[in-house]
Amino acid sequence: MSVETIINYFSDLTEKQQKQFSLLEGLYKDWNQKINVVSRKDIEELYLRHVLHSLGIAKIQQFKPGSSVLDVGTGGGFPGIPLAILFPETHFTLVDSIGKKIKVVEEVVHGLGLTNVTAVNSRVEEIKKQFDFIVSRAVAVMPTFTYWVKGKIKKESVHERRNGILYLKGGDLSEELARYKTAEIYDLPDYFEEDFFETKKVVYLPLKYKG
Repeated sequence: MSVETIINYFSDLTEKQQKQFSLLEGLYKDWNQKINVVSRKDIEELYLRHVLHSLGIAKIQQFKPGSSVLDVGTGGGFPGIPLAILFPETHFTLVDSIGKKIKVVEEVVHGLGLTNVTAVNSRVEEIKKQFDFIVSRAVAVMPTFTYWVKGKIKKESVHERRNGILYLKGGDLSEELARYKTAEIYDLPDYFEEDFFETKKVVYLPLKYKG
């Protein structure tokens, strides 16, 4: 898969955004040779397994200018960096407890010229700010994740959808989400046709979740 697929799925990208997306592969291949943060198989399919997967969140929620998003356990910068390219007027804080991963994030952000990203080498529990939305890619089961991010979601919403968690997950989630009566599950095959997304989902959990 090439950057063209991203452009096809998100047809209103500016020239600058198209260029930033096209730069991703080279930046990640370069930095991955120095600091391994993405597996060899995944780096060859970066646009499918990382970039487009991250942008699944954007099919569910458009972030407004001036809003703030926290990416927990960002790893090499997913889903935060692709979302930051797509929403240049939204501020993204990308946090990971592993310093070398944040180093790669900082270098990729610099290489792309992104000014709406803050990278933080920290445990999420130590982040003191509050955000409109919290995003992540399956870094923990939902009960653990909600414990980590407790108190970090703003109560006042600027979007039509209530502030909360947007979580990229896969497989059968019925047991894991059984206690969360307000959870909404969106199947990514409804938005993307590639086989990779067959079992992939976005879970939305509003602020006042039961758990």
